[in-house]
Amino acid sequence: MITTILFGTTLVHAARPVDGAARSLRALAGRYRLGVVADAAVMTGTQVRDALAATGLTDLVEVIARSSDVGAAKPDPHGIRHALAQLGAEPGEALFVGDTTADDEAAQAAGVRFAYTQPDRDPGIAVRAALTLDVGAYAAAAALLAPIDPAAAAGARAHLERLTKPSGSLGRLEILGIQLAAISGVDPPPLPSPAAVAIFAADHGVVAEGVTPWPREVTAAMVANFVAGGAAINVLARQVGATVTVIDVGIATDLDAMGVIGAPALLRRAVRAGTANLAAGPAMSLAEARIARDIGAEIATTLVSAGARALVTGDMGIGNTTAAAAVIAALTGQAADTVTGRGTGIDDEGLRRKTDVVGAALRRLPSDADPLTVLSHVGGLEIAALAGFIVGAASHRVPVIVDGVVSGAALLAAHADRPDVLPYVIAGHRSTEPGATAVLDRLGLDPVLDLGMRLGEGTGGCLALNILDAAARILHDMATFEAARITPVNDATS
Repeated sequence: MITTILFGTTLVHAARPVDGAARSLRALAGRYRLGVVADAAVMTGTQVRDALAATGLTDLVEVIARSSDVGAAKPDPHGIRHALAQLGAEPGEALFVGDTTADDEAAQAAGVRFAYTQPDRDPGIAVRAALTLDVGAYAAAAALLAPIDPAAAAGARAHLERLTKPSGSLGRLEILGIQLAAISGVDPPPLPSPAAVAIFAADHGVVAEGVTPWPREVTAAMVANFVAGGAAINVLARQVGATVTVIDVGIATDLDAMGVIGAPALLRRAVRAGTANLAAGPAMSLAEARIARDIGAEIATTLVSAGARALVTGDMGIGNTTAAAAVIAALTGQAADTVTGRGTGIDDEGLRRKTDVVGAALRRLPSDADPLTVLSHVGGLEIAALAGFIVGAASHRVPVIVDGVVSGAALLAAHADRPDVLPYVIAGHRSTEPGATAVLDRLGLDPVLDLGMRLGEGTGGCLALNILDAAARILHDMATFEAARITPVNDATS
């Protein structure tokens, strides 16, 4: 397992201008030991530290190994070995990040792994790929999850005060604009478009308990509807120019019979054919929950790499509000009857039965269960994947707009494991499912919209995109008092 990451001189020299490099290195420093292997003919140790000082990273790099220290020009395996010796690390635990073939050859000679980067790219991209191979996509995303940027937030806040309006008069639009700036690290922030909706779909064994009147075959039928473009989320996504990608992480019905073979909007990543009945035992194994989480993080990377500047969580799975209620109850400590709702529209008897199932599942859950254990015992494959997706989105410093109760359960699991994910999250709307409000209250989130919806699919999250776009455009396009040649009047005297 990688414990140490070494960087070449060119990368350090480019650290200041490269977008995102400093935030990547700060995030990595929280989990890995960092060092620099420098060529004395290019940069002295002092010059390396001066370059790092401009990014505020000086204290994060523990070792700077110069070629003059080992009597060999970099790239050379001696410099890498010297740095590892100073750090007390073994070659098998190290990753060397460089930008030339010679760097790769030096890494091979030193017996360490190599990641190729380019001087004008965030090194986190190369490191993410290497860590994904080493520990999985979710852990790689968690390692690159950096704090939001307070300087960008302060800049956006100050800029809003200079715009041609009374202070604070745009309400939540101003708050959202500041959050978007903090997330991206840029003032004004990039527009949250194009956006991508990811619908994770899976079936649930708990439908055998009569918690919903809908058969599990509806999951596959709705996936076919998504792929054909006929569902509510497709209509709303088209309205805002967002893409819709459906990911099969555990559908029990044969999708090939639904006529969706080879559909570009459908990704087949099934971990298993639906979960087991959580009323009778664990819904899935810990290993399966980990795989689902990795899939979610991988999909976030895929969508951001394809150009998405905002990600929206979506879900599909008959029976998934039962699993969501169980996850929410477990992670908030609330009673089953407080967070369990009617889901697809069950009657009073169905709600009683559903609540009893959730309560029984919670009683089997270990009192000290960590988030992964909660997901494996009482969750769903799509809920675990969504948890990975949320962390993955945040690690790429893009806003993740969370939809209703199922996505809310996933957010709770993501937050319980990585609390620093929360500043990247925007609650798209307030679902009428009681568990959704329990999530919002626990995490202190104020939803953008409250339209009495409970459909899922990402519909509420998608609707919020227009509001986010407006918040960013205010910072981009609205005139300042100075530009408009208006002298602002102090509110106290107006």
